[in-house]
Amino acid sequence: MRLKSIFKSAIISTLMISSALQAKPAYVATTAIVEHPALDAVRDGIKQTLNDNGYTGDNLKFTYESAQGKPEIAAQIARKMVGDNPDIIVAIATPSAQATVSTNSSIPVVFSAVTDPIAAKLVPTLEKPGGNVTGLSDMANVKEHLELIKEFVPNLKAVGIPYNPGETNSVSMLAAIKVEAEKMGIKIVESAAPKSSDVMIAAKQLIGKVDAIYCPIDNTIISAVESVVKVGIDAQIPVFAGDTDTVARGAVAAVGYDYFDLGRQTGDIVVRILKGERPGSIDVKMAKGTNLFVNPKMAKKMGIKIPEAVLSRATKIIE
Repeated sequence: MRLKSIFKSAIISTLMISSALQAKPAYVATTAIVEHPALDAVRDGIKQTLNDNGYTGDNLKFTYESAQGKPEIAAQIARKMVGDNPDIIVAIATPSAQATVSTNSSIPVVFSAVTDPIAAKLVPTLEKPGGNVTGLSDMANVKEHLELIKEFVPNLKAVGIPYNPGETNSVSMLAAIKVEAEKMGIKIVESAAPKSSDVMIAAKQLIGKVDAIYCPIDNTIISAVESVVKVGIDAQIPVFAGDTDTVARGAVAAVGYDYFDLGRQTGDIVVRILKGERPGSIDVKMAKGTNLFVNPKMAKKMGIKIPEAVLSRATKIIE
């Protein structure tokens, strides 16, 4: 009888341990280089997908930290997160992803809103990248962006682009824009802004040199895009953007991704890893779906009209 009692106690203890392990919440640590609507939407989309797949309440520990636009803080956050040993680290935008990947070679890392993950040295290849890293790229169709600007400005000769030369994603996008612009006979005028405080100066340097200003998917520029918008209004130069969230902040128009949906697409990858897949066996995904946002009020302030053909196909009109 005593042996039977001991055996029964052992079974109960095993079941209790198993139950405790099952009750352990999934721990997803999330970081972004800066807080602005597009990157915030990515974070929210990731969490929504986790919730939709049953990771919610006591079943999920979800943390978020912003690097406030500073790479050195991104590195500090990455080291802290590695020390916390979460199940997965999600890094939003190129600088945060680079900091996280360089700090860690074992904890699964899923990046999001990264324009060129190969140039950023996050993965060696997009197909089954190996190692502990995979994610989602938001490389934009820059040809489509230039074609949109040309609809507004038929005699378009030069487009000004403020950008941060220290952001790999921005440099990659600028290179892609130059290739398409040359084919279309459009001159690209660069203006560097290494810090958010430099954005207005960079925009002002484009006055008298360009017919339009294009703000790429550049975290430094987007975090201070209101400065570019002010220059556009004062100088009567229309401002366009590479992400649709910037239209509500003053850009005339943008064709681009819904970043909440991009977050949901990223969340699908996170769920796959939580369910047991290895990051290195999951192909890096390319963002899907595009929207067209327009802002008639800002178009008027910048001395330009929105073509009827653009209005008729707009996904959203910012009133």
